[in-house]
Amino acid sequence: MASLLNTNRPPVFCPGCSHDRIVRVLDQVFQKMGLAGEEIAMVSDIGCSGLFDTFFNTHALHGLHGRALIYATGIKMARPHLKVIVTMGDGGLGIGGAHVLAACRRNIGLTLLVLNNFNYGMTGGQCSSTTPRDARVDSGFLNRLEKPIDICEVAGAAGAGLVMRASAYEKGLAEKLEAAIRFEGFSVVDIWEICPGRYTKRNKITPQSIEAGLEQLPPLDGFIARNARKEYSRAYREEGARCEQPSRPIRIEASHRAPQRGRQEVIILGSAGQRIVTAGEILCLAGATAGLHATQKNDYPVTVMRGHSVAEIILDESEVGYTGIGRPSVVIALAREGINRRKDLFGSLSKEVLVLKANGLELPRCGTGVIEMDFKSRGIKSQDWALASLACIAARNRVLTREMLMSALGLRFKGTALENAAEILGAVAKWNEADG
Repeated sequence: MASLLNTNRPPVFCPGCSHDRIVRVLDQVFQKMGLAGEEIAMVSDIGCSGLFDTFFNTHALHGLHGRALIYATGIKMARPHLKVIVTMGDGGLGIGGAHVLAACRRNIGLTLLVLNNFNYGMTGGQCSSTTPRDARVDSGFLNRLEKPIDICEVAGAAGAGLVMRASAYEKGLAEKLEAAIRFEGFSVVDIWEICPGRYTKRNKITPQSIEAGLEQLPPLDGFIARNARKEYSRAYREEGARCEQPSRPIRIEASHRAPQRGRQEVIILGSAGQRIVTAGEILCLAGATAGLHATQKNDYPVTVMRGHSVAEIILDESEVGYTGIGRPSVVIALAREGINRRKDLFGSLSKEVLVLKANGLELPRCGTGVIEMDFKSRGIKSQDWALASLACIAARNRVLTREMLMSALGLRFKGTALENAAEILGAVAKWNEADG
């Protein structure tokens, strides 16, 4: 196979930088393995190691600092046949440590090359997660306070199958890189390097001292056997094939005509437990039965069964590009919590806006009339007020019709739930007729 190096963007590093040798050794490995450019994806992040994806004629993705393994995981899941190689410096290793652990635990079929030169070389020579405690770096005494990470020990403990240490200068580097790329699972090669631009200006380090330092570390035996299991993307596909296939999304045919043309905006202001979000969904489905585009934004806190619940719905004949509510057509107020959440909107309401509120609630001053709905005296429970409110605006032929609402209920509910919803609509229709 021919070289995969990009002749239009040859490697350019500081004189004496180990990265240059790794680029060329990696290219030799690709050639020996007979890999074509379309069979490889190079993924990198920020720093000197982040230049690697530009030096090869392969698929490539350059992302945020420390996040390269996220993108690489997605690539491997979507294109399992690719050899996905991630280059990451010791800076990205520290920043993206949680993602490294996740990749180890999954045993995703990626090769992580940690280009470890013991400092943030590109940004000024500050200490990184691997800087020795006795090193002199441009971040003062901070590295003396922290124990440097041994990524191989960490990766093996987290579940990585193949973990190796290497010197950028050793004769067997190509063999180690090839073994890592061929491994069926997550592999890590911690490559110790020299950073002449920053680190060696204040610290004595040579290929010989790197080799001596590696020899002093305990061997990395047993991780392959201890962590042996299927590669994640392969196991994922096998398990997924056994699962019941989800049904395809229903296709809603336009069978009704909306009562108004143009963009209609509805805000439902309630509290937790009032099924505000469900009512918004029903309104969207009703719009779809009239061939309208629909969007829904929900606002509620993380608390359960407590706090505000707000739904903002837009229906339009055209595609909805902006989902913010600017000129409401209908405002439905069902609880104090929701009203307080959107209290500023009432002062700007025009006379054309239809405002409905539950009996007993006080609203901020607004420039339009307000229709009061006495749900309690009619035996409608609080959790059904939002649905009943939709029936009220349908009875007034605003935004939706009763036929649109009934079709939406049939799409959203089945069995007893549908029967109960239909009863509520019927009850609302009767007292609307009685009230004239």
